[in-house]
Amino acid sequence: MRLEIRHLSKTFDGNRYVLQGIEFNDEVKTMALIGRSGCGKSTLLRILGGLIPASEGTADLGGDRAVDHETYRKKVGFVFQHGGLFSHLSARDNIMLPLVKVHGVAGEQARERTETLLERFGLTQEGDKKPAQLSGGQKQRIAIARAVAPKPGMLLLDEPTSSLDPEYTTEVLNMIRELKEENLSFIVATHEMGFALHACDKVAFLCEGRVLEYGNSEEVFRAPETTELQGFLSKLLEWRV
Repeated sequence: MRLEIRHLSKTFDGNRYVLQGIEFNDEVKTMALIGRSGCGKSTLLRILGGLIPASEGTADLGGDRAVDHETYRKKVGFVFQHGGLFSHLSARDNIMLPLVKVHGVAGEQARERTETLLERFGLTQEGDKKPAQLSGGQKQRIAIARAVAPKPGMLLLDEPTSSLDPEYTTEVLNMIRELKEENLSFIVATHEMGFALHACDKVAFLCEGRVLEYGNSEEVFRAPETTELQGFLSKLLEWRV
């Protein structure tokens, strides 16, 4: 899906820019957004998801303007950093009710789609549990299942493993990789450099609200061009086993 960004900026207080004049135009299949905390990854994803407006500039995804409108939001799936599940609903209803209420899927069809996803991701036994009864990994997998249930054109994931233990992190990353193998397009903000390298075709490095480097993942990681990315990667790899 083609992503076109023109002079995109975002400020929350009128003075401090979180994103500054981003320009981008490329066909995106699987892309990782990397960079230090506070560099603008989550803000960019939320703009692309139609959840917040840009202060300046525009972003088009698949030929449609990213705006806060129901029609646009239906074409993208969004996974929040901490899942964002409805605490009063079961895992099953967290997936099924949005299909019925938001996307207008008939009840029986929504139920079949939900059960298929629960089985597909090894969550059938957790279907009747509330979020408080689920592990961190299970909650994120339910959140991803909810996001892909309506078969969106693009899945956006905002640091889906940031609060998970290593075991649960692996569960979630494996799930996303399986979705890639099923030909689902996604953009993920992540601190998991191994996943960005091996599971994402492209990578964009954000620094102080700007895209400083972008390209094929292997090339960017093998030969970072800017001192900022070189320093970022060297710190991450300092304590590598």
